[in-house]
Amino acid sequence: MTVKQLNLVDLFQVSLEAGKEILDVYAQDFDVEFKEDESPLTQADKRAHESIMKGLNAIDSSIPVLSEEGREIPYSERREWGCFWLVDPLDGTKEFVKKNGEFTVNIALIEGKYPSIGIIYAPALDVFYFGRVGEGAYKLENASKVEVCSEEQLMEKSVLLPEISDSDMTRAVASRSHMSEETEVFIKELEAKSGKVEVVSSGSSLKFCLVAEGKADYYPRYAPTMEWDTGAGQAIVEAAGGKVTRYEDDERFYYNRENLLNGWFLVQRS
Repeated sequence: MTVKQLNLVDLFQVSLEAGKEILDVYAQDFDVEFKEDESPLTQADKRAHESIMKGLNAIDSSIPVLSEEGREIPYSERREWGCFWLVDPLDGTKEFVKKNGEFTVNIALIEGKYPSIGIIYAPALDVFYFGRVGEGAYKLENASKVEVCSEEQLMEKSVLLPEISDSDMTRAVASRSHMSEETEVFIKELEAKSGKVEVVSSGSSLKFCLVAEGKADYYPRYAPTMEWDTGAGQAIVEAAGGKVTRYEDDERFYYNRENLLNGWFLVQRS
């Protein structure tokens, strides 16, 4: 199988299976551990990781996987990768712990240094976002209840993004858990240019999805993230016609760097 032959329906099923594992834990009382960086970790993160690894290996075992919950892979090995899966099995663990539903499964295919396919599934909301850069992005509601056999069927049952093409109001999306001082400054500068700015809050990679949908014009992220937090969201935004650029030089955001900690970035509708 070549990368071009990868079937989005297979990735859809992988994300649904991971979602089932997450929701099984979500419905129970669960323990929360903390990693060295103080970020939370639950059994749902681990179970989703195992489910995704199994699913991706079944699709094509020759494509390596870089996952938040996987083993650390040295750059000397990673830099040789022509393409790889970039995975966050449970993005928004803080939202998961708060039980507000705003957590996601993130899977991106990185080719060269850039994302080409993005999959985001929000299990508690049962909404599936997907996109191929250069071919379009889509949103599918009630995803777990939909049966599809082909990419054509998947797209036919989904809504092409952006859903909202124009608005008189400028909207900026910001994190529920990470509103930095610099983000507040960006919003004030936007208000000076555009007048009133509506701030839309959301958790996890759903912030990217709001931009892809057209429900927000900007998502400034002037706070730390990791590569697996952003790859899938970037692919979906770019597939919907938007862009994700680095704060320091306005260049397209890229991946598989030696240091997996992301710099600041800005997501825009166009």
